[in-house]
Amino acid sequence: MARITVKDLYKKTSEYDGQDIQIAGWVRTCRDSKTFGFIELNDGSFFKNVQIVYDNTLSNFEELTKLSVSSSLRVTGTLVVTPEAKQPFEIKAKEVIIECLSPNDYPLQKKGHTVEFLREHAYLRPRTNLFNAVFRVRNAAAMAIHNYFQSKGYVYVHTPLITANDGEGAGEMFQVTTLDLNKIAETGKVDYSKDFFGKRVGLTVTGQLEGETFAMAYGKIYTFGPSFRAENSNTKTHASEFWMIEPEIAFCDLDELMDIEEDMLKYIVKDILEKCPEEMEFLNKFVSPTLIEKLEKLLNSNFTRISHEEVITILKNADVKWEFEPEYGGDIAKEHEKYITEHFNGPVFITNWPKDIKAFYMKQNPDGKTVAAVDLEVPGAGELMGGSQREENYDKLLTRMNELGMHPQELDWYLNLRKYGSCVHSGFGMGFERLLIYLTGVENIRDVIPYYRTPGNCDF
Repeated sequence: MARITVKDLYKKTSEYDGQDIQIAGWVRTCRDSKTFGFIELNDGSFFKNVQIVYDNTLSNFEELTKLSVSSSLRVTGTLVVTPEAKQPFEIKAKEVIIECLSPNDYPLQKKGHTVEFLREHAYLRPRTNLFNAVFRVRNAAAMAIHNYFQSKGYVYVHTPLITANDGEGAGEMFQVTTLDLNKIAETGKVDYSKDFFGKRVGLTVTGQLEGETFAMAYGKIYTFGPSFRAENSNTKTHASEFWMIEPEIAFCDLDELMDIEEDMLKYIVKDILEKCPEEMEFLNKFVSPTLIEKLEKLLNSNFTRISHEEVITILKNADVKWEFEPEYGGDIAKEHEKYITEHFNGPVFITNWPKDIKAFYMKQNPDGKTVAAVDLEVPGAGELMGGSQREENYDKLLTRMNELGMHPQELDWYLNLRKYGSCVHSGFGMGFERLLIYLTGVENIRDVIPYYRTPGNCDF
């Protein structure tokens, strides 16, 4: 008899009604009396469980009454539709084979556990309802991103994880080396010519620069892979290893870039609401009571477009005592992001940022003070995407690199793009985990990535 998945049973219940079937999975809960018992079984294919009903006609009835949470079973029985009950159907067991009886000291018993406790048992937390929902949404969101870009004719590019360039110019790279650090400690000298790559290299902070080289050949590309930042930050939204989506588009200016960002975000949100109704219903009920309402509102929102200077003026004129006073030429804080999205009652594109607080590769505006950069702020999450029109002028880019004390010769290949068929082009980056925080209502980045890497934490 072929094994059926729990998802199949929920999607094709009428087809299996009255039929003998076989399923396999793990015990979520179990309860019994003298002559019968109930098992909630989950096989990982669907968010919901299946109820198994067994009785004392089974040869191993006594053994089944001693079942513990997370034991693995193979069940053969008859599917019975139960419209009058809480669950739509149940399985009357004819045979229950115990593949592994989980011990009673299994850490995740049927009771409430804090997310902090579950982080300590991260290898088990996908078995809980919360993380089962979160990581199923993560899977669906990843597919939605690929489907969006593939349907629009983008080429998916795998940019390197080991690189010699610090794309952001912030110097927050993890170093990659095969040199003996103990010997270096003794001598106090580092000879990178003897290292594996013959020079100093690190883990990538962005795939953007390499992505641009492919955009100049294919027209529009996207990357979707891990990025690394050696930033000693312990906030709820920072991690040392995270995933990034970075499209790069040739012949695209800042206005068109914002069109793409809005279109992509709405596509993903709509897809998640359609593909993950059970998970979103659970998250809406137990994590964020207005989650679905927030996401549906975004689908019908007009995204405001406003300059950084205008934002600072609004903040300065607001009747609010700020913890961080907004300043022209300065960055904006979380409290400012929250106020602006509430002020406009929806997502806001903030454009034309001060040149001195943005990356070297951004298009310099004619005023000499700002760059054609854009951040997307969304209600309840703050900054979700950051992008810009890229500087396509060779001389301006070279001058800016020299102003910042960079070493242009190390990025000669990047500069050469401005000589060999340069054009107006733009791109943006979106942290995948930031998106998941927004989609799930889960507030901490540590809880939307399978195994988090933060300062002092590299378990599992």
